[in-house]
Amino acid sequence: MRIEQPYAENGRPVPRRTPTSAPWLDAAREGRLRIQRCPRDGFFYYPRNRCPVCLGADWAWEDVSGRGTLYSWTVDRVGHDPAQRSQVPLVVAIVELEEGPRLTSRIVGCAPEDVSIGMPLEVCFEDLGRETLVHFKPRGR
Repeated sequence: MRIEQPYAENGRPVPRRTPTSAPWLDAAREGRLRIQRCPRDGFFYYPRNRCPVCLGADWAWEDVSGRGTLYSWTVDRVGHDPAQRSQVPLVVAIVELEEGPRLTSRIVGCAPEDVSIGMPLEVCFEDLGRETLVHFKPRGR
């Protein structure tokens, strides 16, 4: 069985909406960052049906601050996906949220040479019509 990748009107790939990811995507569309929290083991990310530590199913979705720091990054200067070439250079990053979990995202709003480990970041959103993407930008910009 082949699963088709969803695309925005401009041809860029968008996250696949599933019953598990829908609350994440709905919150992004509303301009909120929302992740799952287990009552025993705390916040976790990426969206899934069970807590990755205790395997419990009694977690809940919670809004978080949207603030974090840059843990790691790389720069895509080639644009291996033709639909993304207009976006290069892309700063692909691991962002550590104040609440603990690390997310893979993009850094926007600054040049790649201005990116540094530990830089304070805040969430921002990009509406692609079909879905809204979660990105991060330098805090205060």
